[in-house]
Amino acid sequence: MTARFTLYSRSWCHLCEDMLAALQQLAPPGAPFEVDVIDVDADPALVARFDELVPVLYGRLEEPELCHYFLDEAAVRAYLDRTATQPTPA
Repeated sequence: MTARFTLYSRSWCHLCEDMLAALQQLAPPGAPFEVDVIDVDADPALVARFDELVPVLYGRLEEPELCHYFLDEAAVRAYLDRTATQPTPA
């Protein structure tokens, strides 16, 4: 199963850029993952929810966030390990 992340971000945020770059460096060789970058400023509901918390990183949206402000490498690696052991949906 390909790992997927959602990064809530904003365009002028250097912490957001730093988190995305650090996340991309954790991609295992031969097993890339997908990152959906969502601009919170494009949706007033997202601004209300995240505003000063960005960047906020999720694996599965139905689970708690993996981290915010700075990349939590241990949390991301644990998520990648869990994702790698799950079967691909049919």
